[in-house]
Amino acid sequence: MRSLFWRIFASFWLAIALVAGLSLLFGHALNQDGWIVARHPALKSLPEQWVEVYRAQGGQAAQDLLEQRKRKFRIDTQVLDDSGEPLVRGTFPPRAAAFEARHGERLPWRRLTEEFTGPDGESYLFIYRIPYPELAAWHRSSLLWPLVALGIALVVLTVFSLMLTLSITRPLDRLRRAVHDLGRTAYQQNSLERLARRRDELGVLAGDFNRMGQRLQDLIGSQRQLLRDVSHELRSPLARLRVALALAERAEPREREVLWPRLSQECDRLEALIAEILALARLDADPGARQPIQLRGLLEQLRDDALLVAPEQDIRLSGDADLALQGWPDMLGRALDNLLRNALRFSPPGQAVEIATGSEAGVAVIEVRDHGPGVAADYLGQLGEPFFRAPQQSKAGHGLGLAIARRAIERHGGRLLLDNHSAGGFVARVELPV
Repeated sequence: MRSLFWRIFASFWLAIALVAGLSLLFGHALNQDGWIVARHPALKSLPEQWVEVYRAQGGQAAQDLLEQRKRKFRIDTQVLDDSGEPLVRGTFPPRAAAFEARHGERLPWRRLTEEFTGPDGESYLFIYRIPYPELAAWHRSSLLWPLVALGIALVVLTVFSLMLTLSITRPLDRLRRAVHDLGRTAYQQNSLERLARRRDELGVLAGDFNRMGQRLQDLIGSQRQLLRDVSHELRSPLARLRVALALAERAEPREREVLWPRLSQECDRLEALIAEILALARLDADPGARQPIQLRGLLEQLRDDALLVAPEQDIRLSGDADLALQGWPDMLGRALDNLLRNALRFSPPGQAVEIATGSEAGVAVIEVRDHGPGVAADYLGQLGEPFFRAPQQSKAGHGLGLAIARRAIERHGGRLLLDNHSAGGFVARVELPV
């Protein structure tokens, strides 16, 4: 991952290193005698050449070398031995020496010294006197390449800073627009897809935001669809109630006695529909802390409750008796109860509803199978959607039972698989993490 942290960190330390290096460079260039001695063309190789000439050709040749340097660079030179005695006459006039002694620091030249040790181990002291105009002219020419280096460094820092700034501000601006669109429920799912491909922290943030935006859009869409479906489902029982009430107002007392059971039945249907809608809505609320659930005990209780309503039915329970998990007993119990009642509704008389439990690779598996007609393959993908009823289920329930079961199981981190059984009938497979 090309971390944004390391890019900022590297740019920061690059700037510090360049500033520190250039500060040292200019400090040496402007203030240090050693820098002048080592870099000035008249001085940087003079000690080696002079000692070589002095040892090979004698003092007169060494004096001629100093005078040639003075004519070319206008720099006076003296050479002293270990005892401080001059080895040659040098190019510094006696009158200039007397002037230097009288005026001290207020001199028209800069005095520099350099100690040099020859191949024979003898020490030589070179004293240079450079006129300030000559030194200023050399400074101007010698500072050209440091200034060029400074310019290059500034250009590099500017480019790096610009790239770093754009790499941060552009993604942030895209995220800001995405947040604005999300607040207006106009978020486009692919608006941050390109940004999410970045391999740094902003790319990870964009990927997480993209998934969050898609999830919120799906939730908003499902809520809108649920609201439309609820409005449609509530309209039918309310219309039937209105018709029944209108008939009751015009009917004779004896006819009203016949209409009251119908009114009561419509009220019961409406109450059951509202209860299922509320149960579906409560699944999105905070259910509280998880609790240990013994699946065998929960399924036995659901079986006993179902047999009270349909005592003629046969419900067979098999599988692992010690299977347990963490969750919310009421929520999971309602989901499994919906699956069981759905199986009882479509299972023909004399055919048992089979409930099998087990575990596969750390996942608790519960299968509820009936021996009914099953569901056409074209409608299997729509099962579990709120208010959806397959054609053979059109007169049974409100289409919320499987939706409540699916939502409750997903809240437990599991999944609900609905399919026709290979041997006939319908099977609901619940997979829950243990």
